[in-house]
Amino acid sequence: MKPEQASRTAEHMALFRALESARPARQRLFEDSFALHFLRPALRRAVGMSRIPVLGPLILWYADRRIPGARTSGVARTCLIDELLRQALQAGTHQIVILGAGFDCRGYRMPIVRNSILFEVDHPATQAAKLAKLRRLLPHLPGHVRFVPLDFDRQSLSTALGASGFDPRYPTVFLWEGVTNYLTAKGVDCILRYVAGCATGSLLLFTYVHRAALDGSGLFADAAKLLEELKRLGEPWTFGLDPDGLSAYLRARGLKLEQDFSAREYRARYYGPHARRFQGYHFYQVAAASVPPRCAQEAFPGAGSRAGSHPDRREGA
Repeated sequence: MKPEQASRTAEHMALFRALESARPARQRLFEDSFALHFLRPALRRAVGMSRIPVLGPLILWYADRRIPGARTSGVARTCLIDELLRQALQAGTHQIVILGAGFDCRGYRMPIVRNSILFEVDHPATQAAKLAKLRRLLPHLPGHVRFVPLDFDRQSLSTALGASGFDPRYPTVFLWEGVTNYLTAKGVDCILRYVAGCATGSLLLFTYVHRAALDGSGLFADAAKLLEELKRLGEPWTFGLDPDGLSAYLRARGLKLEQDFSAREYRARYYGPHARRFQGYHFYQVAAASVPPRCAQEAFPGAGSRAGSHPDRREGA
């Protein structure tokens, strides 16, 4: 991502959410009325045309042909993270941090979030673009949202969050969607250790890419073309994990793996039998990790650590 512009992959995710929201009410899996407004004019027109019964299926087909599996993966992962977030808030958590918020509008489209304090951490360029849109769409910025612009190469996550009123002593839900695959191993490690240093019972909901999509092994046939396109956009994928080793990897950083969903699993969860015919993006995963009791007795060791390279990059594809 160029420093002076918002993320293109964040716009792609907004497009997928807008297309889903444009489907008939009886068919769509969720509604995000904000997503449309984060798109360039040509994409907004495409979403508008997708509401026409004859054109809608053709536009979805074309989107799926351009980047096979990305739309259905993005829609289903949105549903899954919404569901897991809702469960955590219903259980009593009232502090949320979105790392790399991009054009995520859960703070405005999900009523249950309004009862919590939400911290949106993001690169200043992407956050500025989002704020400009929100100021036009809302009568005023909601009081439960704190905007935290952050360049992780130069600033401390702990310091920036603390200045915005975040308290690591209270259980928190961290959302880290569509970000880890753009980072270095050091950047991912720093964020995981920071989360592990927060209160017992805190939950991290994050996405990651199967390492085999990046290593040239050919396990995922659709990965090579996608990686080249991402390089062309200036937003290359640089980090992946092995699902078989995820539990041990998280445990070494003070976290406990609770759930790990493959794209096949989370698409089947929301699309049902139709998901069997979906092709592409099988390398994408959604995981949930918690802070176990032992971390609460370590004086929040992660809270003062510095992060590596752009863990706030954005919520991308």
